[in-house]
Amino acid sequence: MASTAAIQITRNGKPALPHSPIDFYEKLKSHNLELRSGEIEILQINVGKLCNQACQHCHVDASPKRTEIMTRPTIEACLDVLRKYQIPTLDITGGAPEMIPDFRYLVTEAVKTGAKIIVRHNLTVMFEPGQTDLPEFFRTNKIEVVSSLPYFTAQPTDAQRGKGVFDKSIEAIKKLNQVGYGIEGGDLILNLVYNPTGAFLPPAQTAVEADFKRELKARYGLHFNNLYTITNMPVARYLDWLRRSRNEESYMRKLINAFNPSTVEGLMCRNTLSVDWRGNLYDCDFNQMLEIGISETVPQTIFDFKPEKFANRAIKTAAHCFGCTAGAGSSCGGTVS
Repeated sequence: MASTAAIQITRNGKPALPHSPIDFYEKLKSHNLELRSGEIEILQINVGKLCNQACQHCHVDASPKRTEIMTRPTIEACLDVLRKYQIPTLDITGGAPEMIPDFRYLVTEAVKTGAKIIVRHNLTVMFEPGQTDLPEFFRTNKIEVVSSLPYFTAQPTDAQRGKGVFDKSIEAIKKLNQVGYGIEGGDLILNLVYNPTGAFLPPAQTAVEADFKRELKARYGLHFNNLYTITNMPVARYLDWLRRSRNEESYMRKLINAFNPSTVEGLMCRNTLSVDWRGNLYDCDFNQMLEIGISETVPQTIFDFKPEKFANRAIKTAAHCFGCTAGAGSSCGGTVS
């Protein structure tokens, strides 16, 4: 398996990969580990960088000014893969996925394939023109909604995601609760995501979930199903912040020192295939943002996808991978061990 630590990608004149005194591939090797894929269970498509927010920690570098969006031919290729190969889960992310013109077409057609559909919904997009009926749309299509909420108070949330985001997020969760999302015993799933607001690792997921459930119910009468804690990856805007605040080296050392070999088996790159807005394939959404392509031994785009060619492929790695293996591990579904 080849290491990609030497890849040099620039961002604002600086390397886009953080400095690391230890190579991730060598770290795996020292534990007699090798990172290879299993069967693809999740097709995660990033439909573009257009978003109504410009969050401080965003690894996608999304904002209202971005124009990169997935178009109908690429959407059709993704749907064809779902139909033909019956991949169990479609995970739709962005940007704000709802802002691309063909979002609702993608969802309604994907539902017909029988796949579980996850939408990574930022809550505030619900208040954009033409989006006020999103709770009803999600309910009709039985979408699993995953939404980021940095904290259960306004100051840290607005500091990370923008002024006024907290109040809108609380109102959006109320609207989702009103149509049945997040209610115990119901079948409409609303999961929240917690990202630390500084240069530190997230605390234990179960403890944070208990705090969020208690405080959101007591303060606002809100309900949700699960809370995922996700480690901030040293990529894009978060890496820029680490450098501006002179925390890059110390943060990387925290990730490296917290390396947990038991997380490797459960890493999301082992069962997930990432698709960008152009149809290019990657081992994960973080590799996608760094343009670290998938193994050269397999087809490079969704237009040429055949599942048997992707099993047991070597996963491309770099310094940011330490974020997924620190402590209890981190994935799009929270901790992994």
